[in-house]
Amino acid sequence: MSRYMTAEDLAIQAQARAFVDEELIPHEIEAEMNEGRLPEGVKTAQKARIKEMGLQAFNIEAELGGAGLTCFQQVLVSEQAGRATNALGWVFDAPAAWLPKVATEHQMKTWVLPAIRGERKECYAITEEFAGSDVDAIQATVTKDGDSYGLDGVKWHVTSFNHADHVFFQGKLKDGSHALLVSDLDNPGISVVRTPAYMHTYAAHHPIVAFDGVRVPKANLIGEEGDGMRFAYEWFRYERLMIAARCCGAARRLIDEASAFAQQRFASGKQLSEHQAISFMLADSVTELWAAQLMTYRLAQGIDDGMNVKTQHAQCSMAKLYASEMANRVADRAVQIFGGRGYMRENVAERFYRELRVDRIWEGTSEIQRIITADQLFKRGLSAILGEEQQ
Repeated sequence: MSRYMTAEDLAIQAQARAFVDEELIPHEIEAEMNEGRLPEGVKTAQKARIKEMGLQAFNIEAELGGAGLTCFQQVLVSEQAGRATNALGWVFDAPAAWLPKVATEHQMKTWVLPAIRGERKECYAITEEFAGSDVDAIQATVTKDGDSYGLDGVKWHVTSFNHADHVFFQGKLKDGSHALLVSDLDNPGISVVRTPAYMHTYAAHHPIVAFDGVRVPKANLIGEEGDGMRFAYEWFRYERLMIAARCCGAARRLIDEASAFAQQRFASGKQLSEHQAISFMLADSVTELWAAQLMTYRLAQGIDDGMNVKTQHAQCSMAKLYASEMANRVADRAVQIFGGRGYMRENVAERFYRELRVDRIWEGTSEIQRIITADQLFKRGLSAILGEEQQ
């Protein structure tokens, strides 16, 4: 792909890769053994270097204080971030890029611009106990009362709640449409029900959070009443693409580590790499990575070229589906190649084996991505979802 990348693209990719190699990967085992946490001084230094590189809020336009990267360049950064375990790559902030398009002056000043500068941190309360990939099935309510709204409901998997100071809450209005509102987390009525333990070891928690009679002024409504699902879909499209990019990065790291080990380890008098059973696993992994990377890169470039939103919707689902399942297969093979070492938490394959599993679930399960793709196929035709025509 390098022949299709500009000098700027290559420089951003190299910068991000060097940062991950020098600032993130050396801290993985420390994070794994300390519930995902790193010393505050380490995080502060990492954030400072990201700002020095000009990659703060890499998905936000430069006029608002972000890095102003193209979608393709954002994929290049996310791919490199995906090479680190324990969500250490989340040190690259990516606030909601759609928000400045709809936020009021008050919302920009209070939440959006401070988040872009890294002074504030958001989280999202959307998923519920009986509503995951089917967002329309949520039961949380938004009740209008004069110049304010009441927020009620219990939300699950509120990622990074423990690092945030404000939350975007999605609930249903009386007519069944969705609304999205923002609230500071110190607002009365917001409480953590419990914080479940997960397969991965991340510093970012995903607690179950209750909203009980939380009151916010009308000024906290994002967009218009009924816009909630539109915003959710836009966020899902973006995050599905970035998940695909991170999965490509993870698979690349796994192949690098497993192939290096296979050339150092001996069995039956020869290197593991000389055994066909091992070399075929690596060959399959490289082939699948190449396919996923081409898919992800081309999609990002298509978005930069003004790809139709409906085509984006289908292709983001396809990219997430293929890349996440590819990375899981690569992780499984890597564990097998490392053997007993691959079952140790200090080994990169073991950590990715656990961590990559969620990429087939969050922001829409693999099954949901297949439903979306098939639905687009039947409604719009093969040429449309492959981007061969714009409809």
